[in-house]
Amino acid sequence: MGATEPTPRRAVVIEDDADIASLLEVALTSQGFEVTIAGDGLSGIERVAEVDPDLITLDVGLPGIDGLEVCRRLRPTTDAYLIMVTAYGEEVDRLIGLETGADDYLTKPISVRELKTRVNVLFRRPRRLAAAAPAVLVPEGPWRLRVVPETVEPPADHEVLRHGDLVLDVDAHRVWRDGELVELTPTEFSLLATLMRAPTRVWTRALLLEEVWGGGWDETHLVEVHMGNLRRKLGDRRGQTRFVENVRGVGYRMLAAG
Repeated sequence: MGATEPTPRRAVVIEDDADIASLLEVALTSQGFEVTIAGDGLSGIERVAEVDPDLITLDVGLPGIDGLEVCRRLRPTTDAYLIMVTAYGEEVDRLIGLETGADDYLTKPISVRELKTRVNVLFRRPRRLAAAAPAVLVPEGPWRLRVVPETVEPPADHEVLRHGDLVLDVDAHRVWRDGELVELTPTEFSLLATLMRAPTRVWTRALLLEEVWGGGWDETHLVEVHMGNLRRKLGDRRGQTRFVENVRGVGYRMLAAG
């Protein structure tokens, strides 16, 4: 029997400009994606639910609900890599998009070469988000029950990184803090795994950019935004750091486990 053909990767392009949508479709098709196009935010959300894509490109300036709101609605429902598409110079939109869960962004006019490079970099990272943990019901008084996530110890054959009360299962792409599952985007997971593999090292923003995003990048604010999201999800606050420490003027490292 012949070899089984690999399953093609799927992409959803959410873009109201037909010319740009066509450009993205051609570029992604040439990279082996099956592409579905949606012309507005609501239909884009529907297409993502139907297709379960590996990649989403999302225009910020959509009619109806804009791309930032679409991103907020999509991020809890899909682990697809998500690239925001913004008009040139819209830095505020880019930063907000990253804060709402986008993994990267492109500015118009779109460079096909840049698009392909960024897609290739994204797909070098683990994609799966942490799935919801099973829950158990705990009695809380005679008439009340409290739902508590059930903690799961990683299998013995998985690569597991530990730092104090933080546990990272590399193979299952899961992270637990104080025994509770923490949902991270692929980029946040990659940043945390990088830090935990060398917990005493101070990582500059430039080094993290090269390690997680690949070489040839000079946009260190990408690191700052994603690291800010990661630290917030881990419960780190100004003056209350438990896991990831901001070394002023240098970069980031794991705080020594107490």
